[in-house]
Amino acid sequence: MLHDVTDKMCEGRIVAITGAGRGIGREYAVMLADQGAKVVVNDFGGSRDGREAGESNPAQDVVDELTAAGCEAVAHLGDASSLADAQAMVKLAIDTFGGLDVVVNNAGILRDRMLFSMAEDEWDAVIKVHLKGTWASSRVAAEYWRERAKAGQTNDARIINTTSVSGIYGNMGQTNYGAAKAGIAAFTQIAAEELGRYGVTCNAIAPGALTRMTEDLQLPDEMLDRFGPEWVAPVVTWLASPISADVTGQIIESSGQILGIAEGWRRGPHIDNPPIDPHDIDPIIRDLLSKANPRTKMSELG
Repeated sequence: MLHDVTDKMCEGRIVAITGAGRGIGREYAVMLADQGAKVVVNDFGGSRDGREAGESNPAQDVVDELTAAGCEAVAHLGDASSLADAQAMVKLAIDTFGGLDVVVNNAGILRDRMLFSMAEDEWDAVIKVHLKGTWASSRVAAEYWRERAKAGQTNDARIINTTSVSGIYGNMGQTNYGAAKAGIAAFTQIAAEELGRYGVTCNAIAPGALTRMTEDLQLPDEMLDRFGPEWVAPVVTWLASPISADVTGQIIESSGQILGIAEGWRRGPHIDNPPIDPHDIDPIIRDLLSKANPRTKMSELG
């Protein structure tokens, strides 16, 4: 797990990770610290559905593990979807380590339900944690980096978001989760355009891993060895490093089974100067659909 190497990809990088007390976020914290980063480990300590906080402090547990191994880390027990808590997390990074280079937006919850049965609070909670949570940390960090740039300082900064194949390809029972994750993919591309001038890249990971969030998945035994969260951490570590400074606005699928670039919305078959009579629309659209590439579906993923 933790080892001593001379060439550390993220030496001296200051990284804040939301939802890093367990699962994929914990693996990010461990590998980034192993590669020389100073890590702020954020976690609310809540249940998988976000309804209640536990008595333990998983963020502090991870920090204790890292500091025992000689790494630099500090815990932040806060709600990723709270702007005030995001401000406190960024301030903690600056006060403790002297700055901030990377934000990894990883916190998330699940409240799966078919659309016709979904309660309002099940929609609101998932959108808040995933989508607003991504906005909150990114908003605070972006302001910090912009102010540095305006003061004549240079940034080599990163926002690394977490989307999902459920959002970009669609998965039954997850209109709330999928909508949030699709929103994060669009957020990523827009933020990349807005922040590039300030020395900030923005990319997103669509991870595939068995964690507390995905423990209900029934995977065949042959998949289990390569479906652990440790397989996702190398891509996030690379994105957090100076090596990836020329990569932005990308959505990267990452698991122990696949590493790929997700291709988003693009203009496909089309005609110019379409007719105004609605009776003429049906044959035209059907012809265009016959020429379009079929979308990737969750059922087709290997």
